[in-house]
Amino acid sequence: MASHRVFVANRGEIGLRIVRAAHALGMEAVIGVSEADRGSLAAREADRAVVLGPGPAAKSYLDARLIVQAALSTGCDLLHPGYGFLSERAELARLCEEHGIAFVGPRPDVIDALGDKLRARAMAEAAGVPLVPGTGEIASAADAVRAAAEIGYPVLLKASAGGGGRGMVIAHDAKEVEAGFAKASAEALAAFNDGTLFMERFVPEARHVEVQLMGDGKGHVIHFGERDCSVQRRYQKLVEEAPCAAMSAQLRAKLHEAAVALAASVNYRNAGTAEFLYDVARQEVYFIEVNARIQVEHPVSEMISGFDLVQEQLRIATGAPLSLTQDQVVLSGHAIECRINAEDWQRDFMPVPGTVTRWKAPQGEGVRLDSHITEGATIPPYYDSMVGKLIVHGASREEAVAKLGEAIAGFEVEGVPTTLPLHAKIVSQPDFMANRIHTRWLEKTVLAGAME
Repeated sequence: MASHRVFVANRGEIGLRIVRAAHALGMEAVIGVSEADRGSLAAREADRAVVLGPGPAAKSYLDARLIVQAALSTGCDLLHPGYGFLSERAELARLCEEHGIAFVGPRPDVIDALGDKLRARAMAEAAGVPLVPGTGEIASAADAVRAAAEIGYPVLLKASAGGGGRGMVIAHDAKEVEAGFAKASAEALAAFNDGTLFMERFVPEARHVEVQLMGDGKGHVIHFGERDCSVQRRYQKLVEEAPCAAMSAQLRAKLHEAAVALAASVNYRNAGTAEFLYDVARQEVYFIEVNARIQVEHPVSEMISGFDLVQEQLRIATGAPLSLTQDQVVLSGHAIECRINAEDWQRDFMPVPGTVTRWKAPQGEGVRLDSHITEGATIPPYYDSMVGKLIVHGASREEAVAKLGEAIAGFEVEGVPTTLPLHAKIVSQPDFMANRIHTRWLEKTVLAGAME
């Protein structure tokens, strides 16, 4: 694959990850960076780095036309968007198609369809995928109150174009639905320029599980098992693990089958994730959404499968078929990832940009760090505060939890506060060790206790 040159339209650890994956395949890598990132590790390791614009993302990483022009001017025939920024914007995929650049991701029409949660629900229903009881588009607060009475409280108002917890409100009675409708619609309109809402039954102590998928765009789709991402704060994942140790083999098989069926029904191309709500009490899984990109937490799937998903993304973008069959995907052991952010978690997770004066990461068998940080690195104020992902793998969940605790304890960072102390607290909790967690567990127990 030496004749290919990939443009990396991202930064941070995923930018570096893509550069290294391209090099491993014998491809050249060109990275587009902002002025704030021109000295970054990814820029130094790439074959070439081009400055897209100033630090603010709107003038660099979020300008699709600027990025495609940079890819064309540097002779790139592939473009990898990473995650975040423009990774799920159909506009970027469409511009790539128009200019003869292979987009490392789904077709633009698929991104459009899956990005609209109502359309995605309809596609899932057509593919026979179980849905959490809910509605279509809701036109008014009065309609929302009527729908909630039919579904049963509590309910969750959600933005059709939403993500990341924005435009989402939990309501326990009619008054909260009326108040929440206006709030959620306004928040969705501000965040996504689309205030359309729908409603689902809210499951109070659910788990968030998701299936890692890979498709060739011709109807062939395989999975790399599921992940359990139930340790969250305000719908943002902090700890992810694979597999979901709380799930029975029978339900796991049903989950995988549903995810693959949905992706195959739209001839899904490249990496994607089908997300589900796991109602432990009912032993049911319900479709939530599809993320049409590589996910932050993909390393835990790599650790239990021994397979490089980013390299497979690049291969597929060149037109190659899937490099393995479902029978060749062998999952082994248990992996856990914790996201390390440069934040003061005891001050409402306030981001703290600055200079890292010490960075000594743990090492050892089954310990992996995905990060772009080195000693002396500057964390700019313009972007997400994640500075790395610490991933461990063990023969069992118990072994992985113990290994993660040891790795966190041995991680030395100075110059900026990080969320490592919070992760140390999480892994030492009896509930976490015993796998008695759900999506609101962190906020209701660990964080509530820490803030008292």
